[in-house]
Amino acid sequence: MQFIDLISQKNRIRAALLQRIEAIVDHGQYIMGPEVAELESRLAAYTGARFCVSCSSGTDALLMPLMAKGIGPGDAVITTPFTFIATAEVISLVGATPVFADISPGTFNIDPDRIADAVALARERGLNPKALIPVDLFGLPADYDRLEAVAADHGLWILEDAAQSFGATYRNRRAGSFGLAAATSFFPAKPLGCYGDGGAVFTDDEELDFLLRSVRVHGSGVDKYSNDRIGINGRLDSIQAAVLLEKLVIFDEELSSRQRVAEAYSSRLKGRLVVPEIPEGSVSAWAQYSLLASGEEERASIMDRLRMGGIPSVIYYKIPLHLQKAFAFLGYREGDFPVSEEMSRRVFSLPMHPYLPDEEIGKICSVIASCF
Repeated sequence: MQFIDLISQKNRIRAALLQRIEAIVDHGQYIMGPEVAELESRLAAYTGARFCVSCSSGTDALLMPLMAKGIGPGDAVITTPFTFIATAEVISLVGATPVFADISPGTFNIDPDRIADAVALARERGLNPKALIPVDLFGLPADYDRLEAVAADHGLWILEDAAQSFGATYRNRRAGSFGLAAATSFFPAKPLGCYGDGGAVFTDDEELDFLLRSVRVHGSGVDKYSNDRIGINGRLDSIQAAVLLEKLVIFDEELSSRQRVAEAYSSRLKGRLVVPEIPEGSVSAWAQYSLLASGEEERASIMDRLRMGGIPSVIYYKIPLHLQKAFAFLGYREGDFPVSEEMSRRVFSLPMHPYLPDEEIGKICSVIASCF
């Protein structure tokens, strides 16, 4: 059984995709070719953002707005410790300091009520709080109404980490349309993924759009050999854009199928484990379907039983960022973020993709039921 089935999806788009790839081979514009401009236009229209700047990875999509806004030494950026390291890694890469705020237990997303404490801690440490990076974890958008209000109160601009949530909605707005900028990832396992690395930044701010396009190509000015600022090599390959263009054709249908899988899981597993909580007004993209066991022992028992049945399962994330060795210099200790720490001891994820058949869902749920 596959945790994520990319082969069935590939078979659906194979003919059209090969035509696009052949066209790229013929025109020879392998990096930032016409497919990239077409993709940016399509992605912007899909999210409702005014501008889309594609790039070479989801990590670069997070890094580029921080660089464009001049975030650096002495600055603090508030974010969650319950996420993949890239979210906080980019803060350190620009020389700023990550300051963490705990999550809400029901949604796994950053708790708006914890932002003020993080801002106060940053100032106590002599830092200047500049930005907030909420994460739309597992495909569920964060609570942006509350986050935008608290960010405004503290003078923070928001960079939405939508690496896992492309296609999701919050109060009828698409993920990728919140904050000053939003970043997403096209890593193959994401809801919309390419066949390598890729990412995109969305914004309604015209000046930021200009700066992002400069940062993406070594800080280029009037041309690539005129460099106005420090940048990166963050360009997207044309073939990856072609893959994403063909996947966009079937994307909404796949989102509906993901919802079907999630509903089937929840209806069968509710009462045995804690199933995902989707707040009213939100629709998840279901990048992952994540459950909560009662503790580490129960989780290990369930995952062992699944493994023996040939069923893959994964823990996202077993070590919160404040306890990672890479961030030891921040001085956090166990107990500082109790919700994130508890979730890391209980959470695990089941196979989730649009092509998961009912019989496999039934098998997975039966194996889990046998543990109780």
